[in-house]
Amino acid sequence: MGKKLIAPSILSADFANMGQAVDDIATSGADWIHIDVMDGNFVPPITFGTKMVEHLRGRTALPFDVHLMTRAPENLVPAFAGAGADYITFHLEAAVHAHRVAQGIRGLGKKAGLSIVPSTPVSALTCLLPFVDLVLVMTVNPGYGGQTCITECFSKIEELVRLRQEQKLDFLVSVDGGINEETASEASAAGVDVLVTGSAFFGAADKAALVRRLRGEEA
Repeated sequence: MGKKLIAPSILSADFANMGQAVDDIATSGADWIHIDVMDGNFVPPITFGTKMVEHLRGRTALPFDVHLMTRAPENLVPAFAGAGADYITFHLEAAVHAHRVAQGIRGLGKKAGLSIVPSTPVSALTCLLPFVDLVLVMTVNPGYGGQTCITECFSKIEELVRLRQEQKLDFLVSVDGGINEETASEASAAGVDVLVTGSAFFGAADKAALVRRLRGEEA
C-alpha cells in the first residue's frame, strides 16, 4: 500500500505544551497526528475533547487520526468531524451498530476506522471490512500509554492484509500499542500500513531520525 505512515500519538506528549507537540510531529516528517479520545468509561482515563481537536486543527495541515476509546461513539462522531478530524476510528467492542457508525462517519465526509482490542479476533469484523477505510489493531489493552506491545497480535495484521487482497479492498491496516523501533520492524514485516507511536516518539532526542528508522528508510 506504499510507504509506511507514521502517526505519533499526542497521548504521550506534555499536555501543557500540546501546540509544541504538534509542531514537533510536523517538523519530524511524520504523516498523521493520532489523537486518543478517552471517556473514563470504555477505558478508565479521560483525555481530550472536541475543543482540543478544534484548537490544534489550526496549527497544522497534517491529517488528524481521532481514535474514539469511548462508549456510544455514534454520539461523538458529528462533533469530532466538525472539530477537524480526518479519520474517525471507533471500537467494535463499544458499538452495537458498527455498520451504522461507519456509514455515519463516511456520510460526514470523513474516513471511517474500526479498532479491535487484543482479545477480539479479526473474524469479528470481517463482514464490515468493505465499509471502513482503516482497521486499527490494538497491541496493548487500551487506556494507557507506555505499555509493552503484545506481539502475538501481529498475526492479526497478516490476516487483515490477506483478507484485503482476497476481497480486493483498500482499507489501511494500522497498529497501536508499544510501537518502537523493534516492534515497528515486526509490524512492518507483517504488512502494516500505519504505525502509531507514542512514548518512543516523544522520548526520542532526534524525532526526525526516529521517523525515518520506523519507516525503514535508514538503519
